[in-house]
Amino acid sequence: MSSFNKVLLMGHLARDPELSYTPGGTAITVFTIAINRKWKGKDGEVREEVDFIDCKAFTGIAETIANHLVKGNPIFIEGRLTVEKWESKEGEKKSRVRVIVEKFCFIGPKQEPGQGGTSDDEIPF
Repeated sequence: MSSFNKVLLMGHLARDPELSYTPGGTAITVFTIAINRKWKGKDGEVREEVDFIDCKAFTGIAETIANHLVKGNPIFIEGRLTVEKWESKEGEKKSRVRVIVEKFCFIGPKQEPGQGGTSDDEIPF
């Protein structure tokens, strides 16, 4: 049986993207997307929860995201899940699931850097 690994997410940047370069010159940007979910509970009260999703982009996508987006900006991404594993200084085995960004779209109106996010009614979907 074949496998399929595809993720589509839309949210707002939870912090400014961090751009770095490998010794070979490949651009890497890491950022976190905040994704809100609202629903009505059995008591009729509106509830909300926020999930924070770690993301990583490479090459031109990495540079574009780092140069044009800041905390609060909306973004739509397409990518795949990966599990990063490492060992802490104390010898503990650690892991985290992260989205590797393969494509993305700016959403909402054009903004100047540092202008912040948009409201949900400005998203063109």
